[in-house]
Amino acid sequence: MVHRPTALITGASAGFGLALARSLVGRGWQVIGTARRADRLERVRAELGDALLAVPGDVTEPGYRAELADTARRVGDLEVVVNNASRLGPSPMPRLADYALDELESVYRTNVFAPLAIAQFTLPLLRAGGGVLVNISSDAGVEPYPDWGGYGSSKAALDQLTAILAAENPQVSIYAFDPGDMRTEMHQAAFPGTDISGIPLPETVVPTLLRLIEERPKNGRYTAADFATGVAR
Repeated sequence: MVHRPTALITGASAGFGLALARSLVGRGWQVIGTARRADRLERVRAELGDALLAVPGDVTEPGYRAELADTARRVGDLEVVVNNASRLGPSPMPRLADYALDELESVYRTNVFAPLAIAQFTLPLLRAGGGVLVNISSDAGVEPYPDWGGYGSSKAALDQLTAILAAENPQVSIYAFDPGDMRTEMHQAAFPGTDISGIPLPETVVPTLLRLIEERPKNGRYTAADFATGVAR
């Protein structure tokens, strides 16, 4: 029986998560996929077949994360975890001085607390096989773009969280990965009414993340450009 490596991908029903799931399944992987919208995830499961273990639900909910943890433990060998699910916040995006704090809490629950919670239950599985944990970041976590304070500050927090997890778990490859601008629903919501057809599709960015996973440079924060040019720090 041929061993199929397994990845857990949050936000696997659309955008970058879906493109990554398709690519890994095409390479012979099994994917545990999450998404809040069960109908979308079911369509992905129908497309990818039994290579996708669909676990629909909201990663911000503790009860759902317990179900997801049970699924991951039943699978056993877990090679890769990609915390891809993200929340943009209100669209159009408000300035921080006007940001509703309950909305900001929702952004942080998805973009910071959920990735940490998933790391907490998957790290023992990743340690067992020397696996890889990737938290999807953004240049908005580095650059102070006006109107991006909610999403950007959450990604800055995620970057620091990722760096500390890496320092505390040197036996696991742990990365923050910034894929750059992509033609996704979330990017369109960030720029309502703007034509974003000129920016790259998620499928064109996936190979750079696969290079990161395969090459496993030292733990740190990387961008797609680092691997598109063949230069990794």
